[in-house]
Amino acid sequence: MTVIELFQKLLRFKSITPNDDGAFDFIEEYLGDTWSCIKVDMEGVKNRFYYKKFNDKKQHLCFAGHIDVVPPGEGWDVDPFAADIIDGVITARGTQDMKSGDAAFLYACKHAVDFDGTLSILMTSDEEGEGTYGTIKMLEHLKEINFIPNYAVVAEPTCEEVFGDAIKVGRRGSINGYITIKGKQGHAAYPEKCINPVHNFAEILPKLAGHNLDDGDEYFAPSKMVITDIRGGMQVTNVTPNELKLMFNVRNSTNTTRESVEEFIHKNLEGLEYDFRTTQGSFPFVTNKESKVVKAMENSIKEVLGVTTKHSTHGGTSDARYFGAFGIEAIEFGVINDTIHSVGERTTVKEVEGLTAVYEDLIKNF
Repeated sequence: MTVIELFQKLLRFKSITPNDDGAFDFIEEYLGDTWSCIKVDMEGVKNRFYYKKFNDKKQHLCFAGHIDVVPPGEGWDVDPFAADIIDGVITARGTQDMKSGDAAFLYACKHAVDFDGTLSILMTSDEEGEGTYGTIKMLEHLKEINFIPNYAVVAEPTCEEVFGDAIKVGRRGSINGYITIKGKQGHAAYPEKCINPVHNFAEILPKLAGHNLDDGDEYFAPSKMVITDIRGGMQVTNVTPNELKLMFNVRNSTNTTRESVEEFIHKNLEGLEYDFRTTQGSFPFVTNKESKVVKAMENSIKEVLGVTTKHSTHGGTSDARYFGAFGIEAIEFGVINDTIHSVGERTTVKEVEGLTAVYEDLIKNF
């Protein structure tokens, strides 16, 4: 089975979160008896950790990905799960995010003839969903049994314009905020008898909206306060609102914390009556540019593709954040990211074959 045949096979599983549609049974059979498998399943989520010890060295390199995809949606020109090749392009749900990466590392690992330590593969069926019972649960289990990898390569699509032009060495975190400004409802004709929370907040809004909470650094853009929702009132013109609710999101770097965001809000809302809470769905991480896995990936991309790659932390969150939280030196590298989650998601045969070659070189020369 070629890597493209493997890729097509994976794409034909209708593995919409958190259903793997039988993909993990196929993968276990594909890797064969020389690979061991640890299973951690809970709340309808399947997690698999395949590993092979080539020797007793402590070096442990893990490839990571997810088998689940988002629903295809309407409006496709082709069957989103047929995975046919047309003029060197495969258009199907999950091509970029991220069964291209899955196929590449599965093929590269299966055919690895030697490695100075342990190779492993961590896969989940719940990355596109909440992720509560996904990768993090497997990592918790691996920590319990003292089998945490030293290094990880997450096969998310990372390239921007040219295949090979970017690897991700970190990700921003995500902080959500919920504010309720209290007022006193009344008749719009008698504003002196009301406490209008919209008026009271109006002069504060410019101090929050779009504000940079830090200056950024060589890895991260500034952490920006983004207002995502504001609402108040009864959708009538003659009643002032009793309260004003707003929500915000901060994609934060390692320079901004949940605590510093809360301090910033409290400082600006001083003198108002309000309720306020935050949640944090993910935490930022960055892998040092001198890390072995960073240098090795740079070298493999240059050797195989002839491209000098750049370091990026751009974009949303991924399961790489969980590896960072466990002290694992993690990076991401995959195909061009320009159609993920969209109708008509697609990638090229050439990119998938190139990605496989990069992973093979990485394993060989790590």
